[in-house]
Amino acid sequence: MITKATIKLIKSLSRKKNREAHGLFVVEGYKSIRELAQCHLIVKDIFCTPGQSELNDLKPEVITQKEMDSISFLKTAPGYLAVFEIPAETEIPQEGKILGLDDIKDPGNFGTIIRLADWFGIQHLVCSKETVDAYNPKCVQASMASLGRVHLHYTDLEVFCRQTKLALFPSTMEGQSLYEEPLPDDAMIIVGNESRGIRSSILEMGTALSIPQYGDKKDTESLNVAMATAILLGEWMRPIGR
Repeated sequence: MITKATIKLIKSLSRKKNREAHGLFVVEGYKSIRELAQCHLIVKDIFCTPGQSELNDLKPEVITQKEMDSISFLKTAPGYLAVFEIPAETEIPQEGKILGLDDIKDPGNFGTIIRLADWFGIQHLVCSKETVDAYNPKCVQASMASLGRVHLHYTDLEVFCRQTKLALFPSTMEGQSLYEEPLPDDAMIIVGNESRGIRSSILEMGTALSIPQYGDKKDTESLNVAMATAILLGEWMRPIGR
């Protein structure tokens, strides 16, 4: 039986300040829980409802459906919920392919971007301090366990851009065509806020990239930031000269 104190703790983790205070976040669904556990993230608690057996090797605590509904952040509880420790941040590398995020606000977009980074082998994301918390429940759900394979760094993005030796490629509506600009291996592509884009002070520090638009501009104003990230990363991974 789950205690009232544990229920209160888990519910409190819906808020960023409580996640930071306890160093914990919530994951729902057996597939994401198993993948994160395999990534060596530390599991504090695992709960499941009666009849669920996919995670028996991890020895989950069986609780009632009513108790699961009370701690789930989803409209329909999937039957598995775990509490993980937030991993410690690592040092930001000064080489390789890195993705920068300037003030991304939507947790669903951010979770999808984390998943895209994992898919394309981008191991480090440098996030402005204004970017939404990666351990927001909606972000965790959208990332589909890629959180365990991608390193997240929250920092003053403008200061980092001024100090890094990496080539900078901020993305914007106006800039060099993505398909014509050579993209080196040691670089950082930066995507920006869903409505305002990347702040001008960062734009000025790099070579602005744009995704050419072939449709009628009157009908299609812009791309979703996660969609744009997929195009940017996909092109970055193409062999030079292909």
